[in-house]
Amino acid sequence: MSRSNLLRLAAWILTLAAMGPAQTLAQPKPHAFNVLNQRTIALTAEYWNPILTYVSKKSGVPLQLKLAKNAREGNLIAEKGGYDFLYTNHFFTPERDGLGFHVIARFVGAGLQSQIIVPSDSPIRTLQELEGKEVGFVSRDGFTGYYVPYDALLRAKVNVKIAITGNQEASVAQLKVGKIAAAGVNGLILERYARREGFAYRALWTSPLYGDLCIMAHQRVPADKVAAVKAALIGMDADPEGHKVLVAAAALVKARKLAFEAASDRDYDSYREFYKTTLVKSK
Repeated sequence: MSRSNLLRLAAWILTLAAMGPAQTLAQPKPHAFNVLNQRTIALTAEYWNPILTYVSKKSGVPLQLKLAKNAREGNLIAEKGGYDFLYTNHFFTPERDGLGFHVIARFVGAGLQSQIIVPSDSPIRTLQELEGKEVGFVSRDGFTGYYVPYDALLRAKVNVKIAITGNQEASVAQLKVGKIAAAGVNGLILERYARREGFAYRALWTSPLYGDLCIMAHQRVPADKVAAVKAALIGMDADPEGHKVLVAAAALVKARKLAFEAASDRDYDSYREFYKTTLVKSK
């Protein structure tokens, strides 16, 4: 090879090096997908990563799981636009309803209920017997794990000491070892935890049904990408590969069956109505 050709080759190699791997491979930047803290971070990642890997492959829209230390931290990041997709039910408050996130899908099911529970061997039988006692709540942002059960206690005129636990399963774990007298929880998460851990409990109070947590997309994500992600989610159970992922996820958390269905903002009007009348003051 001539000296001039060698020089051209060297210049080309230097140019590629300067461009870096991101430009040379031209890989699209993944969309940040945040999941609300209900379980431990490790279990959440084990549960959601295979789902997001499947949806990314099927839709052609790369998704990357992004977890926060707790629900409040994750919500603050979302409020500042740090996530493109959310799995949550915290974004129907008056303050968050206009931040640009819109419902696209949710897990198939009747919905969820908030419960105030005690261990099955607890002597406590009524809400009134919780007066002055410590009750666990996930965070002051939680819907089924704070707002709804605490609202019930306020309406019953029962004053309790609030213990913030960080996530739904942590509330039940603290109840299990006697650190708190009762816990306000998402009944669906509780049912699956109890089945997995062999925990026997009794509900002192149960709320009406509300829509289950949903997947939301930010308005800045192009409509065609949102549509592709939505189609991949709701078609997942009918696809052999996707069905296999859902079966494994259900087995992991001891759910009876998992599948996604289409959902819209209007499906969550009951949340908005609750926030209009709740006795709980936002923090």
